[in-house]
Amino acid sequence: MADLELRGERLTLRRVVEPDVPAIASILAEPAVARWWGSYDEGRVRREMLQDPGVEAFVIEIGAEVAGVLYVSEERDSDYRHAGLDIGLATAYQGRGYGREALRLAIDHLVAEHGHHRFTIDPEAGNEVAIRCYEAVGFKPVGLMRRYSRRADGTWVDGLLMELIVEQNL
Repeated sequence: MADLELRGERLTLRRVVEPDVPAIASILAEPAVARWWGSYDEGRVRREMLQDPGVEAFVIEIGAEVAGVLYVSEERDSDYRHAGLDIGLATAYQGRGYGREALRLAIDHLVAEHGHHRFTIDPEAGNEVAIRCYEAVGFKPVGLMRRYSRRADGTWVDGLLMELIVEQNL
């Protein structure tokens, strides 16, 4: 998916490039986003989204504006094949169906072009808005992961493991 551009009805997914780093860092610093994503600066964005070989990071572009980011990590072992997803949207774009559209676009591509049938996502258990979004896409709760992630203040919080199985590809 490295050089890929996926076009949906209202948005485009394209690979993160260096000029996107300040906009992404700004989005991830918004209080409504940082609450769930933690602390990001341009250095961390660059390390995780441009330099980590295990993750494909995509800009969610609406119009000509960077509106968010979508992560894809793939398990390529044929006996455990699946893709993990994560998504963050700028506050101005939340609650308008863009997250669902971006996830569906990525999932459709990963099924058709990479042969995936299983997808996971792991929001913080208290992130009810994200959980509703993921359920609307078709993700189902699998289980609670206790003390799964650490917040900026050092407290550990639970995560909800969710998965989506695409039956026709089994």
